[in-house]
Amino acid sequence: MNENIEIKLVKYLMNAANIDDLEVLSDWLKDDQNKQIFKNYIRTNYAIDINTNEFDTENAKKEYLRKIRQDKKLVHKLRIYKVFKYAAAAVIVFGLGYFFQQVGFKTPIETIPIIVNTSIEPGTDKATLTLGDGSHVALEKGASFQTQNANSNGAQIIYEETKQNTKEIVYNYLTIPRGGQFFIKLADGTKVWLNSESQLKYPVSFIDGETREVELVYGEAYFDVSSSTEHNGSKFKVFNQSQEVEVLGTEFNLKAYQDESNIYTTLVEGKVVVDNGILKQNLEPNQQSNLNTETNTITIAKVDVKGETSWKYGVLSFIDKPLKDIMKVISRWYDVDIIFENKELESVEFIGVINKQQSIEDILSIMKSSSINSYEVNNKTIILK
Repeated sequence: MNENIEIKLVKYLMNAANIDDLEVLSDWLKDDQNKQIFKNYIRTNYAIDINTNEFDTENAKKEYLRKIRQDKKLVHKLRIYKVFKYAAAAVIVFGLGYFFQQVGFKTPIETIPIIVNTSIEPGTDKATLTLGDGSHVALEKGASFQTQNANSNGAQIIYEETKQNTKEIVYNYLTIPRGGQFFIKLADGTKVWLNSESQLKYPVSFIDGETREVELVYGEAYFDVSSSTEHNGSKFKVFNQSQEVEVLGTEFNLKAYQDESNIYTTLVEGKVVVDNGILKQNLEPNQQSNLNTETNTITIAKVDVKGETSWKYGVLSFIDKPLKDIMKVISRWYDVDIIFENKELESVEFIGVINKQQSIEDILSIMKSSSINSYEVNNKTIILK
């Protein structure tokens, strides 16, 4: 890719492209080889920076704008264009509010979406804590909570390490609803980010020298495990109903939703062993195991780790994902029900990035410019047509 094209791509991804830029990109994308280059560029850049521990949109923008030296006239709003029929693949940069086609620009079919009594907001930090005595505590913004060995500011809960003098282990549950997310630091120093519609069972404190065990009852979690070298060599295991993951000090993502028949374990760094009771599989960094709970088989594949774990950084990333799968993620984060009135839409594949604070109306508007003819929003239900 020559420098001129790359600058125009960066300008496009930053909503800074003018009409001349778009015409150049449109001509460039008529070459099938260039379409693939563009897809790969989106895969590796995402138009954001998710390599840092904190997702900082403003700094990311400054970094990209630094690269733009030629055209200082920014275009703040461009028309969205229709792209293709149902079988084609699309490239969407959701978080930046643009749809980019692969085969030239076309005029959209004008349809008016129906929006009735909508109160859909992006998810927030919230959870329900279930204590050892069975009592429940709502954890949410503005509400602090404290026990003898844990405290929460409403966005996270931190457990302090204590010496366990008995063999009796007291468990707590942290339940994240649809439209929620939460961070927890366990008593051994392990950090866990929990995604929407998830539940984690964990001990209030661990017994020194014994295997540290937690259970992802359902949902998705990113684990940054405190090394066994800091705990007299004690291993760390994460269970769910279909498998266990044994780690020695590592970072990995575990996805095990109740309404899905596949459990995905993605290794970011370190070493883990996935065991379903029949097979044991070692994972290397950038590998993902896929346990099919219906056939009880495990397959291993190399994956884009940044894309698989981007939710932790405030981003939802999709690479060649069917709309049906994308809408599952959106329904959990925005706490909405999705109905496909047009069943053909379920298999349409997209590449895209969504800032998790993006409004649902913006996302649907962008999608409407591709293959969705129209949509209807009524309270917490979205109908795709």
